Amino acid sequence: MLERGSGIALWRQIQKTLEADILDGGLTPGQRLPTESELAARFGVNRHTVRRALAALEAKGLVRIEQGRGSFVQEDTVDYLLARRVRFSENLLRQRRTPGSEFLGSVVLEADKSVARALRLMPGAAVLRMDSVGKADERVIGLFWHFYPYDRFQGLDELFRSLGSITEALKRLGVSDYTRKSTRISARMPGGEEARLLQQARTRPVLVTESVNVDAEGRP
Repeated sequence: MLERGSGIALWRQIQKTLEADILDGGLTPGQRLPTESELAARFGVNRHTVRRALAALEAKGLVRIEQGRGSFVQEDTVDYLLARRVRFSENLLRQRRTPGSEFLGSVVLEADKSVARALRLMPGAAVLRMDSVGKADERVIGLFWHFYPYDRFQGLDELFRSLGSITEALKRLGVSDYTRKSTRISARMPGGEEARLLQQARTRPVLVTESVNVDAEGRP
């Protein structure tokens, strides 16, 4: 119950109540909060008052508000190690999280200048592009575009679809090991489809990494 006339704003009392629920474990990381209408009914206030309380929780980093989807308890930060031998699953297992991936599709296309340069191909050469999302504890944390020389890696997409692992799929095609040659990191705002796949608001920036992997002979 809210204490009206106590000198403490109603939205502040709602914020403190929800904050206690989060910190005490009543609301768990990734859990969707009740809707604004449900919270307004619970506390006997209007939606504007609830919205102000949620905005204060978002400012403190306790919740994230996603347009059209609702408000969610903010998850813990994922520490992602960058090294010569980077493996998505190993990075998450090291933090006692459950890794997962979802194959979104593949297409054969002509390499543009940047992809051709990275793969040491002639511009316009055929490349296989595979799209997927990576998950930690069933929560989407990454959107991936993978590019491979098509002549060398025909069928890699079907292997990835069935095995659920890039590393294991590459082994089937003769690449027993690979290492990271370079990684470039930047940040930007996501496009509409990117935000949808990442299950986040378009107003939240995304971290972008562009990486080149090579096999034991140094071939990208």
